[in-house]
Amino acid sequence: MSTSPELEVLTFPSLAELKRRLPRLLVGIAVISVGISLVLDARLGVSPWDVLHQGLSDASGLSFGTIVVLVGLVVLLVWIPIRQRFGIGTVINTLSIGFIVDATRDLVPHVDEPALRWLMLVGGIVIASVGVGLYIGAGLGPGPRDGLMTGIAAKGYPLWIVRTVIELLALGAGWAMGGDVGAGTVLFAFSIGPLGHWFLKRLHLGVGGVDPDPQAAVGE
Repeated sequence: MSTSPELEVLTFPSLAELKRRLPRLLVGIAVISVGISLVLDARLGVSPWDVLHQGLSDASGLSFGTIVVLVGLVVLLVWIPIRQRFGIGTVINTLSIGFIVDATRDLVPHVDEPALRWLMLVGGIVIASVGVGLYIGAGLGPGPRDGLMTGIAAKGYPLWIVRTVIELLALGAGWAMGGDVGAGTVLFAFSIGPLGHWFLKRLHLGVGGVDPDPQAAVGE
């Protein structure tokens, strides 16, 4: 079964393609880091993966960002049996996004008003979804967790279903370790898949300098 255009990865891009795609990748990583930070600091329940990261951070004494990086390296091992292709974006994401989240959280203001916290939560989820669309859509290789998602989806399964199932599995493991679970966790788990899929269809870059037609993607 052929891979969807938005799941293609340029393992060895030309210099021209790298110049075209790298800025989108870097912006995407920064955007998703902001989204994650907002969800964390809303304190209404974190994303399923971050439930796991929090549990491991509390148990080990390592910083949240360090755990994000270490878990990412472990997840990359799961890519081997599904034959997922990596790229320069995979390396950049794996080694940077956790530390960027740590740094970004220092800039997010602390708020106590429930309405503002819910706004941070919803805004964070949408922002993170845009980041997913940008950096996966750059075609330079997804991050370890999203690569797991796209690698399985490339076998012919709907992207949003795969993402939702993976998020729920991470949630269960993190909850067992004492991670922060709340209403925001449920909202994130069931919304990040459809939202990430929607943005990915519209933000991925075409191959050979030709960008896809968003309307054609919608009609798939």
